[in-house]
Amino acid sequence: MEKSAVKPTEEKLKPKLFSVIKNYSLSQFAKDVVAGVIVAIIALPLSIALALASGVGPEQGLYTAIVAGFIVAFLGGSRVQIAGPTAAFATIVAGIVATEGMDGLVISTILAGIILVIMGLCRFGVLLKYIPGTITSGFTFGIAVTILIGQIKDFLGLTFKNAPIETVDKVKEIFLCIGSFNWQALVIGLISLAILILWPKKLEKIPASLIAVIVCSLIVKFSGMHVNTIETLYTISSDPPHLTVPEVSFARVKALLPNAFTIAVLAAVESLLSCVVADGMIGSKHRSNMELIAQGLANVGSALFGGIPATGAIARTAANVKNGGRTPVAGMVHSVVVLLILVLLMPYAKYIPMPTIAAILFIVAYNMCGWRNIRNTIKTAPKSDIIVLFVTLILTIVFDLVVAIGIGLVLAALLFMKRMADVTEAHAWVDIDDEETDPDNILLKKIPDGTRVYEINGPMFFAAADKYKYMLDDKNIDVLCIRMRNVPAVDATGVEALYRIVKRCERHNVKVVFSHVNEQPMKAMEKAGLVKLVGKKNFCSHIDTALLRAEEIEREIRHA
Repeated sequence: MEKSAVKPTEEKLKPKLFSVIKNYSLSQFAKDVVAGVIVAIIALPLSIALALASGVGPEQGLYTAIVAGFIVAFLGGSRVQIAGPTAAFATIVAGIVATEGMDGLVISTILAGIILVIMGLCRFGVLLKYIPGTITSGFTFGIAVTILIGQIKDFLGLTFKNAPIETVDKVKEIFLCIGSFNWQALVIGLISLAILILWPKKLEKIPASLIAVIVCSLIVKFSGMHVNTIETLYTISSDPPHLTVPEVSFARVKALLPNAFTIAVLAAVESLLSCVVADGMIGSKHRSNMELIAQGLANVGSALFGGIPATGAIARTAANVKNGGRTPVAGMVHSVVVLLILVLLMPYAKYIPMPTIAAILFIVAYNMCGWRNIRNTIKTAPKSDIIVLFVTLILTIVFDLVVAIGIGLVLAALLFMKRMADVTEAHAWVDIDDEETDPDNILLKKIPDGTRVYEINGPMFFAAADKYKYMLDDKNIDVLCIRMRNVPAVDATGVEALYRIVKRCERHNVKVVFSHVNEQPMKAMEKAGLVKLVGKKNFCSHIDTALLRAEEIEREIRHA
């Protein structure tokens, strides 16, 4: 009896933890625990800073790291992925909280989680690679700019008269309120930046953000400097995550779907990008569809337990790998340690100065902006890619991510279709005596009198439909041979163009012979009834066979 085998291209929907645990050892457990503790220490100030940048309380960033981090580690498709709040979501979350409230954020995040699970079950993991890199680079840089602008207020110690939501309005408010500048806040901010920049050059093992938080908190506490701290602006809670269920209505769900879709796409792109980076570091291969399912469940769990949207965090994942983490156990340890810190040490977070939080987010924005990618794109990419990049970047800053991704994708698709249309062409050939090295070159073929050969190069789709119009103009022939060896695909408009050519030839008593029609075009033509109309015998596998068929038709016409 023949055993059924899994296809090489078919990916298992099985968490990585269940695969690696079979050969798990005590020594690897020790390494995973160390890595998990170090990543938790790194995640602590980052989670608080990103929560504040998102317009929510500091503990909600930790809830996200605890719940989402554990679920992604337990059920995810990567050996070393660390999940939690990331900078990519900060502006989206802040916008949703400001306009829709916390209930709106919870519902949006749950819907996004459901979308991610569906994407994973439908095996859409592989399709995300078709989102152009220029769009990813554009909105990532745009998000970095919005985060940076959003932190200028706290870095300079400004007092805003209004509470602007949009980035452009924040810039206006900064200029209007520059008179409230607090030099003491700037000093703390600069000290924080100096630690964040210089510390890793000496002691990379101890997170610079943690040192900045401790040092600057002590300075503000014991120097009596008038600087806003977390306690000044937020209420601190050390309660562990607890279940909260929002009120849901169909109208609310319908209104929040665009936000949910944006969160889902961004979570999918960033988490899978993090997985790819991690694969390169440890020589493994992640399961993209299982990762999407885990990210979906993690976002649902995070929302229900008071957190915010989560995704794979590239920097924390890299730190996990560098410190010896090689299995999902490290990610689970990270979540447990963050939970312990929340319960035992959270009251001390109230002393963290807001300029220090701003400085941490400045570094986060710099690290995520990918300015080198932008520079390389400008130097090497076609103009169409550069246009897409800057349109996405500007729209992210001026409007929001929903508009930026939507218009970016449409623009990228339109420009791609134009590029494909530009390379699609049809050549007419007659009997020409010429020497060529390619035995299949039409110039070396004996073309019968009364026969005209057209060779189409490139995909036949709606944007290139006008390229075939002149094939209809030549009526003083007996046979039209259409060579399609370089046509990988046709769409409905391409088939319709061929149908019009055949019908017009029919009206002028011109027979049509097709040569070397590839698999997809042949199926499309069969489905449209074009094969039946032309006749199966007039579809030839090679140009030589097609020319012999043309000769046969010429003889039939002469003897008629």
